[in-house]
Amino acid sequence: MSIKTARVRYVSLTSIFAALYAVCVVALAPISFQVFQVRVADALLPLAILFGWPTILGFSTGAFIANFFGGLGFVDIVGGSVANFLATYIAWKIGQRCVRGSWLVAIASEILLVTAIVGSYLSYLFQMPLEVGLTGIFLGSLVATGILGFLLLLAISRPVITKQLESRGLTIYRKQTKS
Repeated sequence: MSIKTARVRYVSLTSIFAALYAVCVVALAPISFQVFQVRVADALLPLAILFGWPTILGFSTGAFIANFFGGLGFVDIVGGSVANFLATYIAWKIGQRCVRGSWLVAIASEILLVTAIVGSYLSYLFQMPLEVGLTGIFLGSLVATGILGFLLLLAISRPVITKQLESRGLTIYRKQTKS
């Protein structure tokens, strides 16, 4: 594959992930922009473990775009993007560890990072106690990222699917566990 083809594929995949994230957030706006939220699009975040940089950049850009529609301004636009970037990057790095349970630790890190960052600034923006902001985001992230995201990751990481994706030129980061 030529460098130009690889670059086009990479940019296309990043754009698809960004659009998918943004559309999911905006389409489900009533449950995506409050202190107590279940941002269903966050179920996509664990896919960074398999796809790496295209998802890291895509979900960060998707949050940037989607948060324009939330009405909470600059803090949410930048804060949400930073939260998604850090959460997906760290999860990708942890998920590549060749130890049993690394995917669970990676997803837990996503939940905790998003909770800490978003919960903190939302409690400030909504002038609520920090515990309320952290609890609201934690519960929603636990459902979206922890349950739905883990199930999505398991489904897409099945060999029959990853082989099809790789046959179309996509890079899949596989975890090899050691006993």
